[in-house]
Amino acid sequence: MKKLVVKVNLHDDRDRSKAMQVVSGFGGIGSLSMDSKDNKLTVSGDFDPVKVVNKLRKSWHTEIVSVGAAKEDDGKKDEGKKDEGKKEEGKKDDQVANLVKAYEAYYSTPVTYYCVPPEETPNCVIC
Repeated sequence: MKKLVVKVNLHDDRDRSKAMQVVSGFGGIGSLSMDSKDNKLTVSGDFDPVKVVNKLRKSWHTEIVSVGAAKEDDGKKDEGKKDEGKKEEGKKDDQVANLVKAYEAYYSTPVTYYCVPPEETPNCVIC
């Protein structure tokens, strides 16, 4: 189970419903919630976060807030198992953080430069 929180720049209710419809089309989505106040979309389930973010970025400006394992509250686990689980979650969080950094470096926002060629004869006017 994974949990993805993204901030999506949505302007109206139509955009919100389209974004939720796009994300709900992916396989393995367990739950989907939208915070209209902060424009944060929370997705949890067994899915590929990179594909979800790519699909959202095709239509809206999207920022990744957090990616990680979904936390399940089970009070029946032993203390030793919790310690081992924390170590494994820490490793997984580091791996996910590294993947997010690599993704952002690979899919960075392109910078466009415009070059204006100099005019050869600036004082020449053709009438």
